[in-house]
Amino acid sequence: MQVINRKKTIGYEPDIVGSYPPNAHVIKVTSDEYISIYELRVPQSEIDAPITIKWKQKNIGVKGTWTSNNILDKRFRTDWEMPALNSSISTDAPIISLYDNNDQNIVTVATSDIVNLINIEGSLREEDNHFYFTFQFFNEAVQQKDYAIKIIVDQTPENFSHRIQAIADWMIDSNKLQPLSVPENAITPLYSTWYSFHQNLELDALKTECLAAKDLGYGLVIVDDGWQTMDDNRGYDFTGDWRPDRFPDMAAFVAEIHQMDMAIMLWYSVPFCGKKSDAYQKFKGKFLTENHYWAPVFDPRFPEVRQYLVDTYSAALKDWNLDGFKLDFIDDFKIYPETETKNLNGRDTLSVTEGIAKLIIEIRDALIAIKPDILIEFRQQYINPALRELGNMFRAFDCPNDSLMNRVRTTDVKLLCGNSAVHSDMLTWHKEESVEVAALQFTSILFSVPQLSVRINERSEEERAMIKFFTNYWNENKDILLDGNFTAYKPLSNYPYLSAQTADTTIYGIYEDIVLPVSLSVPSIHIINGKMSKTLALLLDGEKSAWSCEILNCKGELVSKTDLTLSASLHQLECPANGIVFLRKG
Repeated sequence: MQVINRKKTIGYEPDIVGSYPPNAHVIKVTSDEYISIYELRVPQSEIDAPITIKWKQKNIGVKGTWTSNNILDKRFRTDWEMPALNSSISTDAPIISLYDNNDQNIVTVATSDIVNLINIEGSLREEDNHFYFTFQFFNEAVQQKDYAIKIIVDQTPENFSHRIQAIADWMIDSNKLQPLSVPENAITPLYSTWYSFHQNLELDALKTECLAAKDLGYGLVIVDDGWQTMDDNRGYDFTGDWRPDRFPDMAAFVAEIHQMDMAIMLWYSVPFCGKKSDAYQKFKGKFLTENHYWAPVFDPRFPEVRQYLVDTYSAALKDWNLDGFKLDFIDDFKIYPETETKNLNGRDTLSVTEGIAKLIIEIRDALIAIKPDILIEFRQQYINPALRELGNMFRAFDCPNDSLMNRVRTTDVKLLCGNSAVHSDMLTWHKEESVEVAALQFTSILFSVPQLSVRINERSEEERAMIKFFTNYWNENKDILLDGNFTAYKPLSNYPYLSAQTADTTIYGIYEDIVLPVSLSVPSIHIINGKMSKTLALLLDGEKSAWSCEILNCKGELVSKTDLTLSASLHQLECPANGIVFLRKG
């Protein structure tokens, strides 16, 4: 890809605007050709109202904006659209990236405060064609002695996705965080019960599905919502007590899963305490809200609330010998209109964000003390880099049967989560779907860990062959797919191609009928044709050389095997829908 040498265009220094304490300062602490770092310092005694940092940048060459919540709409915004991003430890990340027509970074801005609630904007003002960046701090109580955080302004001219990954690492380093270790079970394909069973879990059928999943290459099962209640209305009225109502002997069931050589995790909706639970009566008055449309939301600022949740998970881990926890709905811990924000009344902090952080840290510490290699899954929107110290699996938000959304979401999560395990949303499709279309669910998410959620024993022999082929392919190549140098392209077009590269192999995923740039610089190239058309148009770059070419269809059947001479040129191949091309030099 062509890299444009662009002069830096910021031209304006970040500054505090509006009314602010006299001892609040923004100073530049480091600066080089492309990166400047500023520090905001505010004495704790003067933190009594929001403070806004603001600066502007010329709109030169900007095509779009990447934030952790833009998903399918990565265009840039105007200031009258109110394009605010609210970031805290439990939702999104405090980063905005502007990129150009060649996917090159124009500027990426972020703050090292990845815990507290921050309001962020980066929008175009039509009157002067400048982008205005604002970071508003102290939108809720901050319990610190003094406040000193950094803001980075990065204009390094390289692919935008590389800069986002670099800034995410900078956030980790700036806070001296140690990401939670990633056990092998966190990067194994897993079977989920959610789309295949929903709340209608039936013990014998589930065991049969787990055996089938194991045979296809899956090593982990998540038992989702339903194990804790006989209610099957998708509601949360009975959450909070967490008794295994559908499983008469949970420890025995877990032991059976282990005998299959599979690990097992249980789902918990962390904040919800249903009005039909015993816990609701016990904690009356200790909720952030009772008017949530699903269930009352625990107030994590109460030490006894946190202790109850910690004890609940710790007991499950010890009594049932679990391998991990799917901790859901953490982003519903937030300030509601009726949330108490002025008086402690038994709380140990006024900050909801600090209460959330305390809760997650206490959960992690308790679980690790029992099982050091514990699995902890979080999901979009709570993918803030700060959570990498508290969880080791990060899943795309629910997008059933939507291969496009799953591709975009897994890519966005991957840009923020470093070497933590990034997981797809659970793969599902109608059992009468063609195997080629069903395969889109796999090809779209292969740069993340697959989660499968279909009734395997009800699927055709063709479907099972397809599942086994892609699962085996992923298992054989996961070091490249997960840990290779990952690049995302064309965010405004929803990432029509992606790549991951190591010293000797590049894997490309192509998802639209475009010309795919392919470098011949490595001895092994895989091209995943993640679309329904057969033609692959390749723009090759490299010296003339001999290659062998094998093409497999979506069931792993060999379609063709030929020898080719390739050089810098436009080249066309024919590959079945959702098949894979293997090119090997020599």
